[in-house]
Amino acid sequence: MPRPSQLSFLDLATRYDALSHHGDPLESLASHVPWEAFRSSLELVLRRSKRQQGGRPPFDAVLMFKILVLQALYNLSDDQTEYQIRDRLSFMRFLSLDLDQRIPDAKTIWLFRETLAHAQVVETLFAQFESYLAEQGLQPRGGQLIDASLIPVPKQRNSRDENTTIKAGKSPAEWASQSAKRRQKDTEARWTMKHGKAHYGYKNHVNVDKKHKLIRQYTVTDAAVHDSQVLAEVLLPAEAGCDVWADSAYRSDAIEAHLKATGLRSKIHRKGYRSKPLTAQQQVQNRGRSRIRVRVEHVFGHQVTAMGGKLIRTIGLVRARLKIGLKNLTYNFQRFLILSAPSKRQVA
Repeated sequence: MPRPSQLSFLDLATRYDALSHHGDPLESLASHVPWEAFRSSLELVLRRSKRQQGGRPPFDAVLMFKILVLQALYNLSDDQTEYQIRDRLSFMRFLSLDLDQRIPDAKTIWLFRETLAHAQVVETLFAQFESYLAEQGLQPRGGQLIDASLIPVPKQRNSRDENTTIKAGKSPAEWASQSAKRRQKDTEARWTMKHGKAHYGYKNHVNVDKKHKLIRQYTVTDAAVHDSQVLAEVLLPAEAGCDVWADSAYRSDAIEAHLKATGLRSKIHRKGYRSKPLTAQQQVQNRGRSRIRVRVEHVFGHQVTAMGGKLIRTIGLVRARLKIGLKNLTYNFQRFLILSAPSKRQVA
């Protein structure tokens, strides 16, 4: 049986040219995002981690971070990520890997992500890119759009008694002797109801600026936390935009007073009640506000349709914060490419 011919450097260059010709989105991502700006923060975390001496040298920190961005971009598991890096030339070019170079396996990817998660470094990386956006003239403008999105995780098949114990902040006693089972149980995700349907997981609370549609601030909670409870955490100073848009779930006397005290103007939807329905004027105001507030829904819609959906395969709030933070940061990378494209500077 004849042996397959080996791919030459010329053949590889030809295939890369073909990818570029067809508009490889990872090529722009690789060339326009300031990856080296994240190196010092990543390497500082890795130096602090207790890595055993000996064995093969560790993979480059920026390379590993770019792998996590690929996971966020396509919602890939660790095993899928390893396979796709081996299989796809576009992934290899994005990571600056040659065909004969060693590729991180699924376990290595998992360990790297665990290190970043427990160091809570994704918040630092997000803030660093926010500073870079400001340097490029993309400061927050036009006002602040506030909303939250439910982030599902694999559902837990617990008994009623186990769920009661978990909600009380404890771990069921029978799990103490079943360490393997305990490791697979998420005791920090919660159930919530929305539009009459039950959801299980976490919430991604975001602040998106009206002009550029970039995520400027975010926080992560379990799904049972009401949207309005973390409004103060995602608000920015008035310099980022005095007007604050949000749906009626955020309206309360306390929030209205807080916005006024901090120099912000409320554009929050008004609520109607059975005994006091909205007036015709208030309904018109709500419709006008909806046309502006809908821009934050575009962000969540992009994460669902263009980034592989919102489901995350993690256990615990610490890991969920990393996964969701990377999703938000990767969205900002993609949005930055659109905003910085010469022919698309006026993109809505």
